[in-house]
Amino acid sequence: MISHVLPTYNRAPIAFEKGEGAWAIATDGSRYLDLGSGIAVNVLGHANPDLVAALTEQAGRIWHVSNLYQIPQQERLADLLVEHTFADTAFITNSGTEAAELAIKMVRKYWHDQGQDRIEILTFEGAFHGRSTGAIAASGAEKMVKGFGPLMPGFRTLPWGDLDALKATISDRTAAVMLEPVQGEGGIRPLPDADLREIRALCDQHGALLVLDEVQCGMGRTGRLFAHEYAGIAPDIMMVAKGIGGGFPLGAVLATEKAAAGMVAGTHGSTYGGNPLACAVGARVMEIVATDAFLAEVNRKAALFRQKLEGLVAAHPNVFEAVRGQGLMLGLKCKVAPTDVVKAGYAQHLLTVPAADNTLRLLPPLNITDDEIAEAVSRLDRAAASLA
Repeated sequence: MISHVLPTYNRAPIAFEKGEGAWAIATDGSRYLDLGSGIAVNVLGHANPDLVAALTEQAGRIWHVSNLYQIPQQERLADLLVEHTFADTAFITNSGTEAAELAIKMVRKYWHDQGQDRIEILTFEGAFHGRSTGAIAASGAEKMVKGFGPLMPGFRTLPWGDLDALKATISDRTAAVMLEPVQGEGGIRPLPDADLREIRALCDQHGALLVLDEVQCGMGRTGRLFAHEYAGIAPDIMMVAKGIGGGFPLGAVLATEKAAAGMVAGTHGSTYGGNPLACAVGARVMEIVATDAFLAEVNRKAALFRQKLEGLVAAHPNVFEAVRGQGLMLGLKCKVAPTDVVKAGYAQHLLTVPAADNTLRLLPPLNITDDEIAEAVSRLDRAAASLA
């Protein structure tokens, strides 16, 4: 008999009823150190007092207003996003998948209004842009697209990091190049800054738009507010979600005025996107995360964490191969199945997340403490020892 909850996940036999910072507390009272953060969502940890206060205050005022009206909280969040990024405008969504759909629409509408039949978007192997039919078509991954055809046409997937393949493929018929500066689901694979700069130059050369997916690597996760800032470039369109809501469902598409020019009244909409509750929380996240002092602490903790993880790899050469990633978006390349490490972590009351390319993802809250980092590595050490 089918479960009352559609069985699209192989869920671990653990249920949580409470959270405190970097800790998730199970229904039996057990405390788990959370290095997954809901897959890079809880950037300020569980039940962060600032976010609880923002949500509670707004909940006592008004929850939902149609986008037929002005929404001050939405305008506040959009103002903050524009102030701290390349963008001239923002559309607030409920998720990263919704943001991806709008980004694709925005690209196509841009070229339609230019009177040019340019629809092909170049993407890269290992990408993850969401689970709608458009987003899985963009990924090109067989395991995601199998059984869901026919899919949206107009995507071509290239090998990850292969700039020669990109140079051979991009042309004056290319609508856009879309990629993650650091792949998350693909195995914590950062694109070198020099490569990102070259991709920007290729897009400029051929008149194509550059679309960045910073759903997982954005919002301070890499030590900058957004990962592409390290390369000193700016996209035309960017998808944001996960960390921007600190745990509340929220996403956004950011764009330049030029790229967004075709998105006039009636071309897109959302019932819940930009609602007062979500935007009140998102604005508070931005106020905290988008500061030099906060991001400096992320970088300091990232250096500490990485140093300890390098020692862990050296101590368990039969389990781990290398550390990779940027900021507090780190991965342990494994010599065993990463799911085995995840399960061994459960026994140590530690939460981690598997990824492709035999990688274990470590995505702690950005405000994790030094002591919690030390404790996390100690528990990882015990988990690895149990596998040896």
